[in-house]
Amino acid sequence: QVQLVESGGGLVQAGGSLRLSCAASGSSTFRVNNMGWYRQEPGKQRELVATITSSGSTNYADSVKGRFTISRDNAKNTVFLQMNSLKPEDTGVYYCNANILLLPPKIGSSNYWGQGTMVTVSS
Repeated sequence: QVQLVESGGGLVQAGGSLRLSCAASGSSTFRVNNMGWYRQEPGKQRELVATITSSGSTNYADSVKGRFTISRDNAKNTVFLQMNSLKPEDTGVYYCNANILLLPPKIGSSNYWGQGTMVTVSS
């Protein structure tokens, strides 16, 4: 019914930048609530990177504050993650997450995950 498609990952040297995008689309009519980015480093648990509410309030993990910026385009149902001053420890698979309400609102909202996009930062 709804899919999150991510793009923008790749290989970059330390100190470089990348911009991730995640767009929600589907055959059903829907409304996107909170959106966010999570990452999973090799051999570690998935962790929260940044979140943004429908009104624009943001939250960041301490490890990325001052370097990453989350934003969204509500008209395009898209969330972005601008990553600057990348470090090798930022390497991992980045997953987009969105809380989505299918319309008409008869079943409540659900969380959806993107397919993941790999970010590799070389030292």
